[in-house]
Amino acid sequence: MRCTIAGSGDAFGSGGRHTTCFHLTSGDTTLLVDCGASAMVALGQAGLSTNAVDGIVITHLHGDHFGGLPFLLLYEQVESERTRPLTLAGPPGLYPRVMEAMQVLFSGCPQDWRFPLTVLEMHTGTAVDVAGFRVEPFAVVHSIEPTHAVRVSDGETTFAYSADTCWTDTLYTVADRAELFVMECYAYDERQSAHTDWLTLRDKLPGLTAQRVMLTHMSAPMLARLDAVQGVEIARDGLTVEV
Repeated sequence: MRCTIAGSGDAFGSGGRHTTCFHLTSGDTTLLVDCGASAMVALGQAGLSTNAVDGIVITHLHGDHFGGLPFLLLYEQVESERTRPLTLAGPPGLYPRVMEAMQVLFSGCPQDWRFPLTVLEMHTGTAVDVAGFRVEPFAVVHSIEPTHAVRVSDGETTFAYSADTCWTDTLYTVADRAELFVMECYAYDERQSAHTDWLTLRDKLPGLTAQRVMLTHMSAPMLARLDAVQGVEIARDGLTVEV
């Protein structure tokens, strides 16, 4: 599996980073994990075609994680001449929320898709097949419920992602022996009710059994303190890693 970090930023573009979007490929199959508001720009800058995307997993219904979907779907409908099937998977209510956003942003846009579109609801503890990837969702602690951390496997390797969450011991299970665990780390030392801070995460690192731990979704104050961060990798827009 190959992972390109299309967007590694927080909701506010701190550090000039794009909102969350991870591009996974295995063989000839492509999956996005989250599709934040600037995902189309991020993917374009990385030279990645949305027409090749087979599935999209959304961890929760905040705009910096799903807000790019109206733009992506409309592009596939009117510009790309897409015929390739597309699967969306996310929390209950994903599709109505996306369509509400589309009507706000592009009033009167067509809703009779020219390509096969499948929508799957994800529920905690129940793995789903999304375009050939096994996706296992885990409930984490954020300001909207449900928010799902995910383990994504192609049958050979596993990409794990915390989604947005304060620290919860569920993350030990999410990261368990994954080849890559991408962990949000919004703050440096300020305890958060909906996000993780570095000082808390630093103390938890010895218990994480993932081969690699990579930080993402960092605020401006966190980015300013990266010189004090050790023992993990730092995500950046456009970075590609083998999982």
